[in-house]
Amino acid sequence: MAIIRAYLAPHPPLIFPEIGRGEERAIQATIDSYERMGAEIRSSAPDTVVVVSPHSVMYRDYLHISPGRGASGNMGAFRAPQVKVTVDYDETFVSRLCARAEEGGVPAGTEGERDPSLDHGTMIPLRFIGKGDYRVVRIGIASLPLAVHAALGRAIDSVSAELGRKTVFIASGDLSHRLKEDGPYGFAPEGPAFDRKILGLIKNNTISGVFSLEAGLCEGAGECGLRPLAVLAGVLEGRKHRSELYSYEGPFGVGYALAGFVPDS
Repeated sequence: MAIIRAYLAPHPPLIFPEIGRGEERAIQATIDSYERMGAEIRSSAPDTVVVVSPHSVMYRDYLHISPGRGASGNMGAFRAPQVKVTVDYDETFVSRLCARAEEGGVPAGTEGERDPSLDHGTMIPLRFIGKGDYRVVRIGIASLPLAVHAALGRAIDSVSAELGRKTVFIASGDLSHRLKEDGPYGFAPEGPAFDRKILGLIKNNTISGVFSLEAGLCEGAGECGLRPLAVLAGVLEGRKHRSELYSYEGPFGVGYALAGFVPDS
């Protein structure tokens, strides 16, 4: 089997009540969408969940794939160390993916891990999925062209099919961080413009359009989800699929979009 489901999922730490302390109610639509995503994934009983996170180990010219048998993490950086996630890694999938990347000239692998702890961009979607029999593959992004990220996405889909894995892919990423003056990076007109573009691509089932976005627009938007989306576009390349925007909101100046993508069988 190949990829059975894919998602774009945001990662606001305050989505957890232990961190938000009531503020999470302002993103209830995102919470509801996450609950839906978690239920869909649990019902599909995947063998492997692949997460690409912009907050995992990141290099300028190398896509890092987390090595080892598994990892743990907690939200101590956000004053909630009691919020913990522990996963087992799919070592066979990781090994095959590294080999496939090398064959395709994609600079990706398990070398140079600086911190094995799970990052919040990985932990948030996995906590909504909950425990299960699945194993995890965690991948970072790089300062490489979007086309290189897409090539890794194609390799992910290929390895999933080769191994016969029921695989769910998650592109963990927020959209613009510049939607409001009181947001984390202030306001920039590119912020809402970028988010409108991404939402349009999702609604029109044309996520491959991320490769045509103007560089200035993306840079001005202050986003962290573009490269995970490029990997997702590679995963879906050449496969008919249906996409649906579950929700979008940005009350804190950051665009939170959760969307589902279902390839045709």
